[in-house]
Amino acid sequence: MTLKISIDPDSGTAPYEQLRTQISELARSGALPVGHRLPTVRGFAEELGLAANTVAKAYRALEADGVIETRGRNGTFVAAAGDAADRNAASAAREYAEQARRLGVSRARALALAQDAVRAVYSG
Repeated sequence: MTLKISIDPDSGTAPYEQLRTQISELARSGALPVGHRLPTVRGFAEELGLAANTVAKAYRALEADGVIETRGRNGTFVAAAGDAADRNAASAAREYAEQARRLGVSRARALALAQDAVRAVYSG
Protein backbone atom coordinates (compact mmCIF):
# COMPACT_ATOMS: atom_id res chain seq x y z
CA MET A 1 0.00 0.00 0.00
CA THR A 2 1.40 3.37 -1.01
CA LEU A 3 0.68 6.27 1.32
CA LYS A 4 -0.94 9.22 -0.39
CA ILE A 5 0.85 12.02 1.43
CA SER A 6 1.54 15.43 -0.01
CA ILE A 7 3.54 18.16 1.67
CA ASP A 8 2.82 21.73 0.62
CA PRO A 9 5.82 23.97 1.40
CA ASP A 10 3.66 27.07 0.86
CA SER A 11 0.87 26.08 3.26
CA GLY A 12 2.27 27.93 6.24
CA THR A 13 2.10 24.71 8.28
CA ALA A 14 5.32 22.94 9.25
CA PRO A 15 6.03 19.87 7.09
CA TYR A 16 6.20 17.54 10.12
CA GLU A 17 2.74 18.77 11.20
CA GLN A 18 1.33 18.21 7.70
CA LEU A 19 2.73 14.67 7.75
CA ARG A 20 1.46 14.02 11.28
CA THR A 21 -2.01 15.27 10.43
CA GLN A 22 -2.31 13.28 7.21
CA ILE A 23 -1.13 9.99 8.73
CA SER A 24 -3.40 10.52 11.73
CA GLU A 25 -6.41 11.14 9.47
CA LEU A 26 -5.61 8.10 7.31
CA ALA A 27 -5.30 5.89 10.40
CA ARG A 28 -8.47 7.17 12.04
CA SER A 29 -10.49 6.82 8.83
CA GLY A 30 -9.33 3.23 8.36
CA ALA A 31 -7.54 4.00 5.09
CA LEU A 32 -4.41 2.90 6.98
CA PRO A 33 -5.50 -0.26 8.79
CA VAL A 34 -4.37 -1.21 12.27
CA GLY A 35 -1.11 -3.12 11.97
CA HIS A 36 -0.06 -1.50 8.69
CA ARG A 37 3.70 -1.09 8.61
CA LEU A 38 4.84 2.46 7.87
CA PRO A 39 7.96 3.21 5.83
CA THR A 40 11.25 3.70 7.64
CA VAL A 41 12.07 7.26 8.62
CA ARG A 42 14.87 7.49 6.07
CA GLY A 43 12.91 5.84 3.29
CA PHE A 44 9.86 8.00 3.86
CA ALA A 45 12.00 11.14 4.06
CA GLU A 46 13.56 10.31 0.67
CA GLU A 47 10.17 9.54 -0.85
CA LEU A 48 8.69 12.84 0.37
CA GLY A 49 11.79 14.97 -0.21
CA LEU A 50 12.02 15.84 3.49
CA ALA A 51 14.80 15.70 6.05
CA ALA A 52 14.88 12.49 8.09
CA ASN A 53 14.54 14.56 11.27
CA THR A 54 11.24 15.97 9.97
CA VAL A 55 9.77 12.51 9.48
CA ALA A 56 11.18 11.34 12.82
CA LYS A 57 9.53 14.31 14.57
CA ALA A 58 6.17 13.46 12.97
CA TYR A 59 6.54 9.80 13.98
CA ARG A 60 7.36 10.79 17.58
CA ALA A 61 4.27 13.02 17.73
CA LEU A 62 2.10 10.26 16.25
CA GLU A 63 3.46 7.77 18.75
CA ALA A 64 2.76 10.18 21.62
CA ASP A 65 -0.81 10.53 20.27
CA GLY A 66 -1.23 6.74 20.22
CA VAL A 67 -1.71 6.64 16.45
CA ILE A 68 1.40 4.57 15.71
CA GLU A 69 3.67 2.28 17.69
CA THR A 70 7.32 1.50 17.18
CA ARG A 71 8.39 -2.08 17.68
CA GLY A 72 12.13 -1.60 17.81
CA ARG A 73 13.93 -3.04 14.79
CA ASN A 74 10.68 -4.58 13.55
CA GLY A 75 9.41 -1.20 12.39
CA THR A 76 6.64 1.30 12.96
CA PHE A 77 3.01 0.27 12.70
CA VAL A 78 -0.46 1.82 12.84
CA ALA A 79 -1.84 1.26 16.35
CA ALA A 80 -5.43 0.78 17.42
CA ALA A 81 -5.63 4.54 17.94
CA GLY A 82 -9.31 5.19 18.50
CA ASP A 83 -9.35 4.29 22.16
CA ALA A 84 -6.06 6.04 22.94
CA ALA A 85 -7.13 9.19 21.10
CA ASP A 86 -10.45 9.28 22.94
CA ARG A 87 -8.74 8.72 26.31
CA ASN A 88 -6.20 11.48 25.63
CA ALA A 89 -8.88 13.91 24.45
CA ALA A 90 -11.08 13.15 27.46
CA SER A 91 -8.13 13.68 29.80
CA ALA A 92 -7.31 17.03 28.18
CA ALA A 93 -10.96 18.08 28.41
CA ARG A 94 -11.08 17.15 32.10
CA GLU A 95 -7.90 19.12 32.80
CA TYR A 96 -9.40 22.13 31.01
CA ALA A 97 -12.65 21.86 32.99
CA GLU A 98 -10.80 21.56 36.29
CA GLN A 99 -8.62 24.57 35.51
CA ALA A 100 -11.59 26.67 34.37
CA ARG A 101 -13.39 25.83 37.61
CA ARG A 102 -10.33 26.75 39.72
CA LEU A 103 -10.19 30.08 37.88
CA GLY A 104 -13.80 30.77 38.78
CA VAL A 105 -15.10 30.57 35.20
CA SER A 106 -18.77 29.60 35.08
CA ARG A 107 -19.79 26.30 33.50
CA ALA A 108 -21.61 28.07 30.67
CA ARG A 109 -18.62 30.33 29.94
CA ALA A 110 -16.18 27.38 30.10
CA LEU A 111 -18.30 25.49 27.56
CA ALA A 112 -18.52 28.55 25.31
CA LEU A 113 -14.74 29.03 25.45
CA ALA A 114 -14.15 25.36 24.67
CA GLN A 115 -16.58 25.51 21.73
CA ASP A 116 -14.83 28.61 20.39
CA ALA A 117 -11.46 26.86 20.64
CA VAL A 118 -12.72 23.72 18.90
CA ARG A 119 -14.37 25.78 16.17
CA ALA A 120 -11.16 27.76 15.59
CA VAL A 121 -8.98 24.64 15.41
CA TYR A 122 -11.28 22.61 13.17
CA SER A 123 -12.13 25.41 10.75
CA GLY A 124 -8.60 26.77 10.46
